[in-house]
Amino acid sequence: MKTPAIQNDFSYYRRSVSRGGLINAELPPGEEPHITAEVANRMSLFYAQATPMLKVLSEATSQFVNDNQQDLENTTETLSTMAKVCLRMLENPKLVAQFSREETSLLVLRVMVGLIILYDWVHPSGAFCRSSSVDVKGCVKFLQQQPPTKAEPLLNALRYTTKHLNHQSTPKNIRTLLAA
Repeated sequence: MKTPAIQNDFSYYRRSVSRGGLINAELPPGEEPHITAEVANRMSLFYAQATPMLKVLSEATSQFVNDNQQDLENTTETLSTMAKVCLRMLENPKLVAQFSREETSLLVLRVMVGLIILYDWVHPSGAFCRSSSVDVKGCVKFLQQQPPTKAEPLLNALRYTTKHLNHQSTPKNIRTLLAA
């Protein structure tokens, strides 16, 4: 989300490779480029996503659940429990004081948001419905209390990479809470 230049760099590389220009001229005869045109195309598609790694993780987890329907409840329960643990850790000043580095709090925030997004993609009703076992409202309110430099990218991830936020089953107060 924060580095769109990488997509432009891959586009430039792909154009250079397809023209056979700079890249092939610098290679010794018979040697292939380190990144082939096909791999560069795949990487470009990967980086075209707003949150590429989270997108791949969501798809892989969804595929796992689709292939193993009996594990749906275990998977969603694990994701929601982990999100609750992250929120409770961050809400407890004694636990936060035990972090040796300030970056650890930001990591836990990111993990919490990632877990909500994963849950939303995996659970048929999503993370935002009333029957969800994820405390989305509590997580969003906690995020909004953080400095904007920490909170905005994470709130944007919830706004733009979740599957069910704009569904009619999402309570209006949650949509209002996440409105930009």
